[in-house]
Amino acid sequence: MSRKLLVKGGTALTMDEKRRVIHDSAVAIEDGRIVSVGSTDTIPAGFRADEVLEAKGCIVMPGLICSHTHLYGIALRGSALGVKPPTDFLQILQRIWWPVDECLTNADAYATALAASVESLMNGTTCYADTYSAPNAIEGSLDHIARAINEVGVRGVISFEATERRSKEEGRQGLRENLRFIGRKDKGRAMGMVSLHASFTVSDDLISRGVEASEKHQVPLTIHVSESPNDAYHNMERYGKRTVERLHDRGLLTPRAVLAHCVHLSEDEIELIGRGSASVAHNPMSNMLNAVGVSPLLEMIDHGVNVGLGNDGYVFDMFENMRAAFLLQRVSRRNPNRPTPQEVVEMCTVNAAKAYGLGSLGSISKGKRADIIVVRPSFVATPYTGSVYGYVVNGLRGPDVRDAVVDGEVVMKDRSVLKVDVARSEQQVLRAMDRLWKRLGPSPPEAVEALRDGTRPPSSASPKRP
Repeated sequence: MSRKLLVKGGTALTMDEKRRVIHDSAVAIEDGRIVSVGSTDTIPAGFRADEVLEAKGCIVMPGLICSHTHLYGIALRGSALGVKPPTDFLQILQRIWWPVDECLTNADAYATALAASVESLMNGTTCYADTYSAPNAIEGSLDHIARAINEVGVRGVISFEATERRSKEEGRQGLRENLRFIGRKDKGRAMGMVSLHASFTVSDDLISRGVEASEKHQVPLTIHVSESPNDAYHNMERYGKRTVERLHDRGLLTPRAVLAHCVHLSEDEIELIGRGSASVAHNPMSNMLNAVGVSPLLEMIDHGVNVGLGNDGYVFDMFENMRAAFLLQRVSRRNPNRPTPQEVVEMCTVNAAKAYGLGSLGSISKGKRADIIVVRPSFVATPYTGSVYGYVVNGLRGPDVRDAVVDGEVVMKDRSVLKVDVARSEQQVLRAMDRLWKRLGPSPPEAVEALRDGTRPPSSASPKRP
């Protein structure tokens, strides 16, 4: 029997091709798809909903899509690691993130994915693109992340971050884990993709293998690109090319590619990305945290590059990330007119859907899958009859999300997550993180990036931790 849902009475920010804003709206949903979008007097005759979400006084908009995250990043929130203060981004990786990676187990993959999925959903994110890294626990890791995704009821495009920072074989194992998961048939709302860490930790051979796998299996391929100047220096020193030039020469710049960060780009590199129809995942809050610089966002947009918005595993509230993207560009350019609120909202909806080939998501349009959020600020000080885009970017936050629908299923109602016991999950995650912090220790040893000429003695790889 078909299941019918009606979301009515709110101001719908549809993000459809005409970018319609519909007041006193009605969104009719059947079997997970949107069958009608319009005002309440246009509900199809004979449509009898099994459930109605009354949205009067609320903004109804597509579920937010995060273009780049690391779900396991939630594990270090509030931790106090006694490491020597880093002076650049590579040292942040060596002294913090790579030691953490080497301690992770499959149980940690599940726990962090569960925690980040619940928090993301409660903040209005119904779909995300995640890259995971655990070099001592590669096989099967994506199954544990998928389990969390399906328990919470969100969508996730997930991958293991293939890297040769310790050995070439490790890179092959990471790629194999991606391919194994892509081939799995019962993934639920999880989807697979190919992930490479960054051009300074992967060889030309691994890049080519990743591109080949992406094309063969018709899935996205993501890689960190020019997040810091180290990336450009590495490629110029070893290959005589800038980062994007090298990726272009390896055939990576295709419509399936999603380049994360892209902070340090030349104009020629921006043009190459645009010509290849590759997408970019912009992560302004993480870029500020790591002090790597300000992305040339407006130049990319003006060159026709499709830009989505990510959180890089830092703040799992995409409304905060929208606001950061909006404000950081304006103050860095001293331009109070760009980016526009609409450009920023597009980055979290239609642009992100395009980046990952999710054409059935990203807008409230007839025929699309019904991923929708209902948002109600704690106090509505001005009506939604002005700039709804401006209201979203300047006035909303994650805790304002009241209801969330994924694939036509109500997965959060009145701020209550329906598919998992949040309090029980919280305790489960806290126990897992306590064990992780104990394994990591207060002063983890520094992990050194060792890839030089594509070879490394196996005995020098970091020891497997319990």
